[in-house]
Amino acid sequence: MSEAWPAIPLNEWQDTCQTLHMWLQMAGKIRMAFAPPLNHWWHVTMAVTARGLTTGPIPYGEDSFEVEFDFIDHQLRISTCSGASTALALEAQPVAAFYTRLMDAVHGLGIDVTINTKPQEVPDPIPFDQDYTHKSYDPEYAHRFFRVLVSTNKVLQRFRSGYLGKASPVQFFWGSMDIACARFSGRPAVPPRPGRILGISHEEVSVGFWPGAGLGYPAFYAYAVPSPAGLETLPHWNAQLGEFVLPYEDVRQSSDPSETLYAFYTGVYEAAAERSHWDRAALEENYEIQKMQAH
Repeated sequence: MSEAWPAIPLNEWQDTCQTLHMWLQMAGKIRMAFAPPLNHWWHVTMAVTARGLTTGPIPYGEDSFEVEFDFIDHQLRISTCSGASTALALEAQPVAAFYTRLMDAVHGLGIDVTINTKPQEVPDPIPFDQDYTHKSYDPEYAHRFFRVLVSTNKVLQRFRSGYLGKASPVQFFWGSMDIACARFSGRPAVPPRPGRILGISHEEVSVGFWPGAGLGYPAFYAYAVPSPAGLETLPHWNAQLGEFVLPYEDVRQSSDPSETLYAFYTGVYEAAAERSHWDRAALEENYEIQKMQAH
């Protein structure tokens, strides 16, 4: 099994996935309580680290603090820029118990915060403090999920590179439990989307990975907003979701997973940008040519 692209069938770790999803949402909601708003909800996302996922520095008065999931030592660490820190073990326990431990740890560092305990973007949500249903944590599969995020993060960073137009950071959305990156044309989405001040307001092509909740298997995805006519005729189009879906296992079993994934992402972007008449000459810069010339 490749350490970089490990097998991660959803049916073998679904209970852990659902529990971990709730834990990640708690950390994300803590960040959301203090981070200044950005469009597209970029102020609440998390980022991949060499050991797991982090909220990054969260402003708190004249101080800052960070919440990090370590999927190597299986700990959740909370640290402040003044040097105070505490840690919790990532181990099997009900979501309600984890919620209590997390909030006690945050409050113990002098951070006064409350969060909305209702989970986001999941069917039949159970408030964190009442959730005794989800209580699994398999450290092996949590680590595999982390390794997939690390490998995907590298490809997404490459996808983001060389784009001169507005592009999102490579970021982890805890609501839907996916890692993603988006490129924008610079034009508002047509037709406009009412109430989308923090959501999808402009033309974009977004690509990413999610573990497959609702789909049944982990997969990479790509979509355009708005979706131009004819895009649905291309390979990997999923009519049910209205976007492109490439099963994770297809990429993992390929001769070069990173190149296979990069080709998928760039292929969808190029097809959507051409059909939507993006000004690609102004938006893109060929860093591969620059690298060749530099040598």
